[in-house]
Amino acid sequence: MLRKYFRTIFLAWRQLIKQKTRLAVAVVGIAFANIMICAQMGFEASLFNSSTAPQRSLDTDLVMVSSHFKSVYSVKSFTRERLYQALGFKGVESVSPLYMGYGKWRNPQTRRLQTILVFGTDPRTTAFKFPEVEQNRSQLQKLNTVLFDQGSLPEFGPIATLFQQQAILETELNDVNIRVIGLFTLGASFGAYGNVITSDSTFLHLFSNHHPQQIEIGLIKLQPDANPEQVAKSLINDLPDDVMVLTNEKFAQLEKAYWAKTTPIGFVFGLGVIVSFIVGIVIVYQIIYADIADHLPQYAMLKAIGYSDRYLIVVLLQEALLLAVLGYVPGFIVSLGLYQIAANATMLPIFMTIDRGITVFVLTITMCMISAVTTMRKLNSVDPADVF
Repeated sequence: MLRKYFRTIFLAWRQLIKQKTRLAVAVVGIAFANIMICAQMGFEASLFNSSTAPQRSLDTDLVMVSSHFKSVYSVKSFTRERLYQALGFKGVESVSPLYMGYGKWRNPQTRRLQTILVFGTDPRTTAFKFPEVEQNRSQLQKLNTVLFDQGSLPEFGPIATLFQQQAILETELNDVNIRVIGLFTLGASFGAYGNVITSDSTFLHLFSNHHPQQIEIGLIKLQPDANPEQVAKSLINDLPDDVMVLTNEKFAQLEKAYWAKTTPIGFVFGLGVIVSFIVGIVIVYQIIYADIADHLPQYAMLKAIGYSDRYLIVVLLQEALLLAVLGYVPGFIVSLGLYQIAANATMLPIFMTIDRGITVFVLTITMCMISAVTTMRKLNSVDPADVF
């Protein structure tokens, strides 16, 4: 049985390499489809990873937001009173308001203005997981001081380099002179090309029209023995319906769902994967169909001497499998390089994962198998009497 299997593999391989030019074209075509699939999946993953980075950076157990919340990048404010009402619930240890808004950052070198996302938090509390916030706690309490995200796009200026070279780095934010006192790394996203963290007092000074009693996100820390799901349910049931309370994990999932289902860019990336998959099927179909047409006499001869349709179909499927492997390897390697180039150019978290590599390989095999199955009718219709 095993010997027969290897014999069919050998036959399939011989069929493929008989015309090396056609094989090369097939490998390039499959590799191209792989690159397209990897690119679309990588960009989609970077969309989700970058968009949910703020949620993952929050040092909190529960999150309170407006009931009209859609995305952290277009968040609706709610009254701070709701957050402090949570202190009266069992299991709640502390709360911390978080202000958010888009400001105008002036590049200290070009003097051009760029839109940047500003987070305002009480430095006496721990709102973020960034160690730089803790290290600069006392400095942040001073008015008009900020921490700059060194993962921001270059359009904001070489802030990290300038900060390391100069003892004092000053620029403007919303036409207010501010001082950069440290760096942290959050990263650019499709919703914000740059980020800064400042104190709540500085935030309200920068955004003079922002009412102090209106906050964008409420952070709720629980006692060690509290159950986050139960406390969240209790808060939802007893607080007015102008706010909703979620675990931080669900908060990130809500953001991901917004970008995947509501925004055009999420739809485009998903559609791109499907289109790339279909293109791959068409390419492999054309290659296998042409191979069958060219080797019709050989297939007819095999049938004439007693080989069954099943045997020939196995050969065909093995050809498809070999094409999948041959096309996947160069496509995967090129995709790694493409990811690196895209990550350096956009500052987005674009990288290959084991899961994605396996998924693309399975899709490649599926793509080639579908093409092979589609061409089986041509193979089954071979009649030795007609050929000879």
